[in-house]
Amino acid sequence: MLQVQTLTKTFGERTAVDRASFSVDQPRMIGVIGRSGAGKSTLLRMLNRLSDASSGTILFNGRDITALKGAERRKWQSRCAMIFQQFNLVPRMDVVSNVLHGTLNRRSTLATMFNLYPTEDIHHAIEILDRLGIADQAPKRAEALSGGQQQRVAIARALMQDPAVILADEPIASLDPMNAQIVMEALRRIHEEDDRMVIANLHTLDTARRYCDRVIGMRDGRIVFDGTPEQLTTGVARDIYGAGADFSEAATSTEIATLDRTDAERLKAGALA
Repeated sequence: MLQVQTLTKTFGERTAVDRASFSVDQPRMIGVIGRSGAGKSTLLRMLNRLSDASSGTILFNGRDITALKGAERRKWQSRCAMIFQQFNLVPRMDVVSNVLHGTLNRRSTLATMFNLYPTEDIHHAIEILDRLGIADQAPKRAEALSGGQQQRVAIARALMQDPAVILADEPIASLDPMNAQIVMEALRRIHEEDDRMVIANLHTLDTARRYCDRVIGMRDGRIVFDGTPEQLTTGVARDIYGAGADFSEAATSTEIATLDRTDAERLKAGALA
């Protein structure tokens, strides 16, 4: 389905992504991990064509995505939906209207100007919100929702595009552990139930292991690991993050059970001190 061949992005003398290559033969849920500045976000932006590659190619079902321009490029961005860490919602607009913005690429300029939506699109938006457990929030302003709810609205907006690929750029980085779990479970269900490819940039190893079929590790713009969650050992993680022997996975955990266990160990250590 997806082939990335020696994809490179430079900013002046700095190379953000350095000859990245990987292929995906069927819809998978893929986690991309690495420390800040490793090139994860730049990679996703090139896949979505928000950013142009300096060199290399992206092929989807044999079509050269890097060569698309104008309307064809916008069509690809509808088929390859992007979810951002900052949600990118319109705060003062109601939730269902934010979700309906996922149809903008296929609506006329006049309909967009007057905020006109077909009844079937409105019903579909509410169905998607119901699927994500937030249909009761549909009439509220987006700014009135919690961070986790807003991220689910962003996921609903992406689903309105009916994409073949969903790219999620640090979708849980600004969320508490409970909401992070809800959002990741939603993305996993979408992958499994809709047979959609999901590629998510993640900071934490436990999240990648729990929700992803495959993990790609990036360091200094290069792919240094590409394997199964089971192959992502602590030693491999040290290499990806450029960490020493004192590297602790618990320090980067978003899993509630791990956090509870870590807190308990700290309390025990304090009691023995």
